[in-house]
Amino acid sequence: MNEYLFVFVERWSDLMKALTEHLGLTAGAVLLGCIVAIPLGIYLTKTKVQWIRSLSFTITNIFQTIPSLALLAILIPLIGIGTLPAIIALFLYSLMPILRNTYSGFQSIDPEIMEAAKGMGYSARQRLLKIELPLAIPYIMSGIRLTTVYIISWATLATLIGAGGLGQLIVGGLAVYDKPLIFASALLAMVLALVIDFLLSLIEKAITKRTLNDAKSF
Repeated sequence: MNEYLFVFVERWSDLMKALTEHLGLTAGAVLLGCIVAIPLGIYLTKTKVQWIRSLSFTITNIFQTIPSLALLAILIPLIGIGTLPAIIALFLYSLMPILRNTYSGFQSIDPEIMEAAKGMGYSARQRLLKIELPLAIPYIMSGIRLTTVYIISWATLATLIGAGGLGQLIVGGLAVYDKPLIFASALLAMVLALVIDFLLSLIEKAITKRTLNDAKSF
């Protein structure tokens, strides 16, 4: 048992480097997902063109269903190996949950609230920024939270294309049957997912509380 604890001391620098790389992969993928999926989700609630909506959800759903190893393998001949293709692959996985929750958040807004805002002289931009987006943010945050936890898990496979992260130590440990290193790396990945999920849940609750107060004042 001592060797499982001592590995955190002996390999601390390696574990922290891998953890930092893992966070970088996750943050990059989720940030790109937010930049693309949130505006797209808002657009899909506004457009009257049904085929654009169907095509967007179909494409993102396809990315979601492709096995992670298969997607990484497909990207190797197209982009190569390293951090960039790993972030792109993880970004593609992040699109569906964020897009779906953004779309659902805007669709859940009571039409009577929007009619009241129009009656008060709110422009389309004002309605979006002051009413629709605040009311949809709890849904959006829920999608971001779910996506982030998934990406932390999937990022462990990014080491197979040379992206580093905690998966690199797990695979390296498997190669030499270093059970303490495997244990430490896997444990850090699980703890990272739990901590990030907890922090995002606090942010989600705070935003939801504020949104409800703003809605009541409106």
